[in-house]
Amino acid sequence: MKKTILSIALIISPFTFAQNTIVNGLDFGPLAPLVGTWKTSASSIDVSPGRINSSVGKGGPAVSPFYEIRTFEVAADATNASEQYLVALYYKQEVFRKSDNSKFHDQRGYLIYDKKNDMVYNSYCVPRAVCVLAEGKAGSKMTLTAPKRGVAESSFMNKSATTTDFSMTIEIKDDTFIYSQKIGLNIYGKPFAHTDSGILKKVK
Repeated sequence: MKKTILSIALIISPFTFAQNTIVNGLDFGPLAPLVGTWKTSASSIDVSPGRINSSVGKGGPAVSPFYEIRTFEVAADATNASEQYLVALYYKQEVFRKSDNSKFHDQRGYLIYDKKNDMVYNSYCVPRAVCVLAEGKAGSKMTLTAPKRGVAESSFMNKSATTTDFSMTIEIKDDTFIYSQKIGLNIYGKPFAHTDSGILKKVK
């Protein structure tokens, strides 16, 4: 009897897991649990370069506690060069200062899954005339980094506040989304590590 029960469990488990990754008929793998709306559940900190005449001085570490709202929804699938098949989640990220509830960061992008090659891509833009593409191995915990030519920016940003590198670690656990990221900048004539981290809970 025990052997029979074990055999049934082995048959059911993979099927259930596969079903849980399907959204609107598309297999999103480890990204599937993200579909919905998420809000900050613990302290989140942004460390960015201070402005001229700010309390930390030009280029000093300006620390801002914040909260955010992220929404993920199914976008579409696509095939690249007749051989790479991708499915994409569109996402919207809005970040607000705790001190006055003002929005200081708005980000729109796609998290893209390549099942065959076990890869995830984060392709996004921010309204500073900067766009970033990062990539890494898929999983419930993954690190995505910008490859060579992974950043596009305006002539002004390239000259005055260029992005030199980007890396982001994401962990997806049930209804919890954990992330930390570092954006390497060259601003005010020196390097600066712009960092953000947060823990979000799924609200719907």
